[in-house]
Amino acid sequence: MEGDLRIDAAGAWKRKVGFSFDGEALTASEGETLAAALHAQGRRTLRIHRDDGGPRGAFCFMGVCQECVVLIDGRQTEACRTLVREGLVVERLR
Repeated sequence: MEGDLRIDAAGAWKRKVGFSFDGEALTASEGETLAAALHAQGRRTLRIHRDDGGPRGAFCFMGVCQECVVLIDGRQTEACRTLVREGLVVERLR
């Protein structure tokens, strides 16, 4: 699925902030979770499984499954529990 899946009217009043995911510049509404922002923009693979090399991404969106872990400032962090903020640098976990 391509493109931004967000309903613009729902978040139009919120300030947009810029962040990067694997070097790609993206924008999201301030206060949106990183997992929701990436999912809405079609970024489904957030990490690569260490054993089978398969793609992993957000599943539960509430911090239970650990499938959305990404690297932020060199630390492994759940994307579903991280709010997007200006200048956030996110990398896919490999």
